[in-house]
Amino acid sequence: MKYTLHDCERHCAWDNSIPPALRIASGEEVTLEMMEASDGQISLNSNVSDVEHLDSSRANPVTGPIYIEDAKPGDALKVTICDLMPSGWGWTANIPGFGLLNDDFPDAALHLWKYDKVLTKPTLFGDFAKIPLNPFIGTLGVTPKETGAHDTIPPRRVGGNLDLRDCRAGAEIIFPVECEGALFSAGDTHAAQGHGEVCGTAIESPLNAVLKFELIKNDAPKTPIVTINKPLDNPLDKKGYYITTGVETDLMTAAKSAVRSMIDLLCKKHQMPAIDAYMLCSVAGDLVIAEIVNQPNVVIAFYVPQAIF
Repeated sequence: MKYTLHDCERHCAWDNSIPPALRIASGEEVTLEMMEASDGQISLNSNVSDVEHLDSSRANPVTGPIYIEDAKPGDALKVTICDLMPSGWGWTANIPGFGLLNDDFPDAALHLWKYDKVLTKPTLFGDFAKIPLNPFIGTLGVTPKETGAHDTIPPRRVGGNLDLRDCRAGAEIIFPVECEGALFSAGDTHAAQGHGEVCGTAIESPLNAVLKFELIKNDAPKTPIVTINKPLDNPLDKKGYYITTGVETDLMTAAKSAVRSMIDLLCKKHQMPAIDAYMLCSVAGDLVIAEIVNQPNVVIAFYVPQAIF
């Protein structure tokens, strides 16, 4: 049997006391409607004032929870993303106090996107760049065993806000079950994102998804495992990359250094404001650990594909 769970069944905390919105058996599919990360506070009619006045208690809503019959602590839940249905619009923002370089960029900024729902052409970032689309689910997981409300913003050992852009159509994700019924929820859907999501937002975009749920008894992984059963097509890998580096004693400082260098580079090469370069880095740039063993320093590399310009 197939089910639909509407986005009115959403919550902003992992909490094993929330009653299930749906009960299903292993092997069944659910069409899930999911809101974007602002919970409707930002729309195509928004301006930067809406970013300045965001209610953070409504951030990162997820649709659910879904109770899987016979799921017990110690089991694993495999979720297959069978299909994704994009909405055709989204937003990227610099939210004051949030993001990797929040001290560098204290002021709110907003970019609104309209894109092709069938994903046949890239979406434009003003006059500066064109971004190929890659819809995926940013937040998906099961509920932790600890009682009480747990924020949906941080990622967790049971999933949550992974922001892993390869949680796209066709991916299989295995989660460790900690509560009876697993209590799965998902949301924070994106139309595109760079690895690292450095300004704190991607192309935040409402999506619907068809998910299949399969219970695996007594085989819980320690943390989520993602399997992709086909090569990852990369439409950006055509004209090479700009690559900047951060060389520091810890990963976070190195990441900040690499991104700051990329922002400087993009401003010089493409005459864009620094805040636009920062948001562009978030939707199209990739943070990579280049070296972590040659103590005392580590190296973070930041890649931006030249094909977007």
